[in-house]
Amino acid sequence: MHVTTGVEMFEIERKNFMGMDMIIHPTLIWDQEMAILVDTGFPTQRQLFLKEFQKAGVPFERLKKIIITHHHFDHIGSLSSIIEETQCNISVLANELEKPFIQGEKDMLTDELIEQMKPWPEPMREEFKLELSKVTSAPVDKLVTDKEELPYCGGIIVINTPGHSIGHISLYHKRSKTLVAADALVVQSGLLIVNPQTMNRELAQQSLNKLTQYDIETVICYHGGLYNHNVNETIAKLVRIET
Repeated sequence: MHVTTGVEMFEIERKNFMGMDMIIHPTLIWDQEMAILVDTGFPTQRQLFLKEFQKAGVPFERLKKIIITHHHFDHIGSLSSIIEETQCNISVLANELEKPFIQGEKDMLTDELIEQMKPWPEPMREEFKLELSKVTSAPVDKLVTDKEELPYCGGIIVINTPGHSIGHISLYHKRSKTLVAADALVVQSGLLIVNPQTMNRELAQQSLNKLTQYDIETVICYHGGLYNHNVNETIAKLVRIET
């Protein structure tokens, strides 16, 4: 889905995962020099990404960088296979705290996740673990830090937004005033809300407050998609509710 010049919101479907069909929304940011992909979906979705590049009219060979917002398997699942698809060198960027999970140095099945899974029915837990086992690690080439401005495609500011995961980041595309919220926010029933699936609510609340520092016209949520109705006012209201 075209968002604005140089920004595309992918719509990638995953059927029958834990009894649900879902659509995820990775983001593509590009200009004449390069394309930057934000997050890489579930395992085995490489071909779906290639089709989305074609729909956007962006040559896959233009892809130079992949930014991973956090290490959850629906965000890094096809990372290694997408890298293998291109003959060009692709640089992977991520937060320092997420790096060991992406590189396979730490187990994604953390104690916190195991605790969260306890109420689930056994078949659901097994399906989830099977999905985790399909993820192939990939090297992180560059660490990004809070408030760092990446000099690509009109400027991309990294915003540390921990809560959903310990090293979660969101991205602010300066030229289009677009926030790539990843899993810090979701759209449910047309409403922009804080992601209820968060490991640390207090951190998520602090992260929400940081978003008020930016003039945002459009939000892309990995789950729920596009939100562009009075965004600054909506986020400010969420901050008041959360506090």
